[in-house]
Amino acid sequence: MTENTPANNTYEAVVVGGGAAGLSAALVLGRARRRTLVVDAGEPRNTPSAHLHGYLSRDGMSPAEFLAVGREEIARYGAELVRGRVVDAAGDEDFTVVLASGRTVRSRHLVIATGLKDELPDVPGLAERFGRDVVHCPYCHGWEARDLPTGVLATSPLSVHQALMVTQWSKDVRFFLHEVNEPDLTDDDLRRLAAAGVTVVPGRVAELVVTGDRLAGVRLADGTVHDREVLYAAPRPVPDNDLLLRLGAEMRETPFGAYPVIDERGLTTVPGLWAAGNASGFAEQVINAASRGYRAGAAINGELLMADLDAAVRV
Repeated sequence: MTENTPANNTYEAVVVGGGAAGLSAALVLGRARRRTLVVDAGEPRNTPSAHLHGYLSRDGMSPAEFLAVGREEIARYGAELVRGRVVDAAGDEDFTVVLASGRTVRSRHLVIATGLKDELPDVPGLAERFGRDVVHCPYCHGWEARDLPTGVLATSPLSVHQALMVTQWSKDVRFFLHEVNEPDLTDDDLRRLAAAGVTVVPGRVAELVVTGDRLAGVRLADGTVHDREVLYAAPRPVPDNDLLLRLGAEMRETPFGAYPVIDERGLTTVPGLWAAGNASGFAEQVINAASRGYRAGAAINGELLMADLDAAVRV
């Protein structure tokens, strides 16, 4: 157990979140010989998925294995990881970070890599299949679902784009309007859907039909069943931005939630406060999140180096 003394609770960087972004930042900082702490609540966004894809050299690896390897790597360079949740943070010259355990740590820089949560459409049977044959990203799951009878659940007019994208992997696509009324679709939407060979199905989806632990169909409220083996359903992203808000970071509103204003390195409008991964934007895949974490880690090391040299010059 870590001794509760100022020396043991003072870091050059604290990273909140132990996913791809947070571990990547910690790896860079550890290799730069910076005293680094990762606080990980253990709630990765991609837990429902059996495999991650599109990450060169790691394609097909399970998310759990990916994170386990990452934890081993940061430990090799002296970065610490604790299981826990940050419940409060405040900034003055440095940052004070309070964990749910009651432990309080100080840090010169703070990386928020808390990601986001997926709020799933309220359709009976959908949550139980999510990450299996109910999926959300064709780049993540399209190859595995190629050429299968496919459905796309519309939750907003933006779902048209998803339906069009999916046709790259399957030519048997039905677009269930569900929460979207047909008049909400533009003429361009309808023309593109027709050109892509997508069948538009009006009416609300009542439930999923599952046979032998496999998706077999989509049942509408009128009782009609459409045989489908895979269903794309876009969750509503809910960014975990509480700490960013508490610390006064400027936020920008997007159709996918509020995210911090950051520069190209990941620095927010608060000096020393950084955002990486899905805490910085909705569309960060695992490989992008790791890249964001790497960039933030390298930038933090540079900031620390220059700050210390400038302080030495003033002495």
